[in-house]
Amino acid sequence: AELLQWDRFITPSIIRVFYWLCLTMTALAGLSLILTALGMMAINLIAGLLLLVASMIFILTGIIFVRILCELVMVIFRINEHLGV
Repeated sequence: AELLQWDRFITPSIIRVFYWLCLTMTALAGLSLILTALGMMAINLIAGLLLLVASMIFILTGIIFVRILCELVMVIFRINEHLGV
């Protein structure tokens, strides 16, 4: 019944699930890149090492980006709570 009414937003309760889902996807994509880099090392060592470094950077920036994005959404909803009467 609450889902059909517009008295309360559902996004703040869903954002935690979204955060963990995005973190999992980032980790899996990073792991895939790491495995690709290890396979690339058999063909070309330098290209494999560069891809390995790039995959580590991808994982770190992905985690930071997801966290910032989720915090921005939460801040917007908190501002709405404080401004609403």
